[in-house]
Amino acid sequence: MAKLYYDTDADLSLLNGKTVAIIGYGSQGHAHALNLKDSGVNVVVGLYEGSRSADKAKADGLEVLSVGDAAAKADSQALKEQEVSGKLELEALRTGAQIKESEFKQQFEQERAGVQ
Repeated sequence: MAKLYYDTDADLSLLNGKTVAIIGYGSQGHAHALNLKDSGVNVVVGLYEGSRSADKAKADGLEVLSVGDAAAKADSQALKEQEVSGKLELEALRTGAQIKESEFKQQFEQERAGVQ
């Protein structure tokens, strides 16, 4: 039988004073970010420049940053790989590197066009 977990099973004090970055604000990122925010956790959302989700995240009361800036600001990051736009973005998350917007835009456009 599966073990069920409830609010009382979690120790949110472990996140006191910490910042969590949610990378992407699709259906899952949106749910994670708002659940954490509603639980009192400091949350930032990492999105690529020009993301249609930025206005929604801001309207929901969340701080929106570039993916690199969100990852750098956070003590912990959460992402679904399909919500991250490109290889450059994933590599920056893995290494903690910052992404220059011009490099990201060029890589993003090449990936959308099918150029590797």
